[in-house]
Amino acid sequence: PPQVQPFLPQWLAQPKLVQKRIKDNLVPIKDVPGIHPRLLKKLQINGIESFFPVQAEVIPAILQSASGGFLLGQGGFRPRDLCISAPTGSGKTLSFVIPIVQVLLDRVVCQVRALAVLPTKELAQQVSKVFNVYTDGTGLKVVSITGQKSFAKEQEMLVQKKVTGYCSLADIIVATPGRLTDHIAQTPGFSLMQLRFLIIDEADRMIDDMHQNCLNQIVKAAFQVGNGSGPNMLFQRTKPGPITAASSCCPQIPLQKLLFSATLTQDPEKLQQLDLFQPRLFTSVYSEKKTLGDGTEAEQDTNRKYILPEGLSQCYVPCDLNSKPLLLLHFMLTMKFTRVLCFTNSREASHRLFLLVQAFGGITVAEFSSRLSPKERQRTMKEFEQGKIQLFISTDATARGIDIKGVNYVINYDAPQFIRTYIHRVGRTARAGKAGVAFSLVLRIQERRFLRMLKEAGIQDIRKHPVKGNSLKPLVQQYEEALCKLEKTVK
Repeated sequence: PPQVQPFLPQWLAQPKLVQKRIKDNLVPIKDVPGIHPRLLKKLQINGIESFFPVQAEVIPAILQSASGGFLLGQGGFRPRDLCISAPTGSGKTLSFVIPIVQVLLDRVVCQVRALAVLPTKELAQQVSKVFNVYTDGTGLKVVSITGQKSFAKEQEMLVQKKVTGYCSLADIIVATPGRLTDHIAQTPGFSLMQLRFLIIDEADRMIDDMHQNCLNQIVKAAFQVGNGSGPNMLFQRTKPGPITAASSCCPQIPLQKLLFSATLTQDPEKLQQLDLFQPRLFTSVYSEKKTLGDGTEAEQDTNRKYILPEGLSQCYVPCDLNSKPLLLLHFMLTMKFTRVLCFTNSREASHRLFLLVQAFGGITVAEFSSRLSPKERQRTMKEFEQGKIQLFISTDATARGIDIKGVNYVINYDAPQFIRTYIHRVGRTARAGKAGVAFSLVLRIQERRFLRMLKEAGIQDIRKHPVKGNSLKPLVQQYEEALCKLEKTVK
């Protein structure tokens, strides 16, 4: 029977296309209209001379949607919500940091006007670091609430009680969902009623992980009706809807949602939950038409739902369970791979593999898992970036979305079960237009399913890379000794 095609809303069906090829489409920062000279200077100090294609499209779009200041746009128009779907490492963070800092530069009273929600502490730290760089010296205050500090300490960073009532100590908040929901519920004086920008990064994961509730809480807090006291009564918010004489008589702060993801869902029902207002989609995910010899165009990889960095080469190694650890050792010791990020499917597997490689010796190895304190994770990451650690073993939860500098190889020690996991893992290398290689160790029984999963996502350019048993032989004896050593330690 013919397949039923889902009906896509127009904004999904006709997105604004962004150039895929990062390197050939850099835009000098001076050529992007409307950026404040102060921020241009900051960018240059930070060594940024040109924007990636995504940044060059999105920054002006956000600036323009706020050209009327914080309040409703010209003639009472509400700014449209924006969705940005672009590959890992294409510069999404900067594309919201720059315009938001710029829009808030003229603010007089400190109120929470921008809120970025991220699924993990590491990502939140990364984003708040970037915000801090660009707000430095502007008087804008960035507060990060991720549970790194005690709840009470975070409360002190967010609000201050004065004789006249509470006042906000943050203009921009970077948060993880759990902690944020706690503050909305339990911190007196914490208000999102002046919120102008809500940034949801890794949006697909935020929808999937049932942080939906968190998003509802934010919106509820943002549209709360003031209790009749204080300066807030001046600004009454109404939910998006037709503009009436009543709703346009007092100045309003619109709430604009900005969604970012490498794998933005195309599922209209899921997006419906986000309750977007006349959204615009910016994407660099689209099919390229190839011209055949006879002048006709062939539509190629139309079902390409995901985009991988262009400098990435992908291989897979068919293997059996016993040879997996040997293959990893072979890549590290015989093939001399350096700066390798290796993924397993669980914390236990990560830990076991880490101990095994350690027992084998000859490789500087670290594990990166939720067992470690955030401090330890930061330290390990730094050592990896400096090249002191050759092999970094991690689970998906820990490494998702994280920008680890200089990963040369990603090795999927356990083949990922879902295409999204694959995309996010291999996207840790080949970032920002550089080259990188991804190897997946695939058990022979998984091979068909694995290849089918990639094919359905339109990923065709993965090569089979068999490793002969002979090349593993020299490692076997020492490997068996390491196993014995390990068993003793475990006991």
